[in-house]
Amino acid sequence: MPTLTVVFDLDGTLIDTAPDLIDALNNVFAREGLPPLPYAQARDMIGGGARRMIELGVKAQGLRRDAAGLDRLFQNFIAYYSAHIADRSRPYPGLEAALDELASLGCRLAVCTNKLERLSRQLLDTLGLGARFAAICGQDTFGVQKPDPEILRRTIARAGGDIAHAAMIGDSANDIDAARAAKVPVIAVDFGYTEVPVAALKPDRIIGHFKDLPRALRDLGRLRR
Repeated sequence: MPTLTVVFDLDGTLIDTAPDLIDALNNVFAREGLPPLPYAQARDMIGGGARRMIELGVKAQGLRRDAAGLDRLFQNFIAYYSAHIADRSRPYPGLEAALDELASLGCRLAVCTNKLERLSRQLLDTLGLGARFAAICGQDTFGVQKPDPEILRRTIARAGGDIAHAAMIGDSANDIDAARAAKVPVIAVDFGYTEVPVAALKPDRIIGHFKDLPRALRDLGRLRR
């Protein structure tokens, strides 16, 4: 079979980043004299990138900020988050073993995220995972972000892959919608960040642990049995 390119979302798929992202959000709010958001509420705001998370957080506070105010919050968020990017963020259980197995089967691995590219690389390198991926692309890499399928298409191309021989692994509507629009099969994890149950988004397969990923890819005809 041709080489399979397996493209992963980052936050809520590869890495449980919620603790550090929510700490950064609440640090920014504290500097504005605002109360912190509860962890469970803020967790569902992850997935659209930092600016979107801030916008949703401000709205949840019952407040509004103009463009300049949001820009200030965004810059403060990025500065704090970059300095604390892996304080508590960790790979999900079974991830590294699954990546090892996929690599042993000849798969090409890539990351397609709505996180900024430099922060994505910083996080993955800090956790010792960056070298595993042929491409790490963020919302600023091509000037588009999920659910726009173009970011997925370009990520696959940058990794040296072929969109006809690719699969997307994600946790949210952004991932599933981007994959569908690009006509790429999509597997969802059920432990990530989504405002609705991932089953309601109707991905091609759902897994609850990374040990099940190779089998799910085989079930989709993307790996030899």
